Amino acid sequence: MKAIQVKYLEPTNHRGSRYKAFTGERISLTIDVVCSFDYPENMALVAKMLAQKLEWKGEFVGGTLPNGDMVFIMKNC
Repeated sequence: MKAIQVKYLEPTNHRGSRYKAFTGERISLTIDVVCSFDYPENMALVAKMLAQKLEWKGEFVGGTLPNGDMVFIMKNC
């Protein structure tokens, strides 16, 4: 199994809100918030984009960590 963790990045004086997906191997992808999506949809979107970038194939399931981040476990990779 492989996992992707996603965290919300608050806006700063220079950048708007963003979502960052990353793996344990320190590979990451950051996207701006898609306003037409809700919180879980944005989290799933960036996780899927990172999985595609890494050429991970398979289904994934997500859950929320105690700190509010989400983690997506890739099954059938």
